[in-house]
Amino acid sequence: MIDADDLERLIELAEDMADIRAAEESREEMRRTQSQPIPIPWDQVIADLGLV
Repeated sequence: MIDADDLERLIELAEDMADIRAAEESREEMRRTQSQPIPIPWDQVIADLGLV
């Protein structure tokens, strides 16, 4: 048996690891294809999400 709080923490850690791996894969793809990300201003991100 596992404590519910411990299980929740393990799930969060697994999700974090999945995010880290996805970011690493994206960076590797950019290196392979020589593509450069186009920076998006933070103000535009907030506006696009409707948070202003």
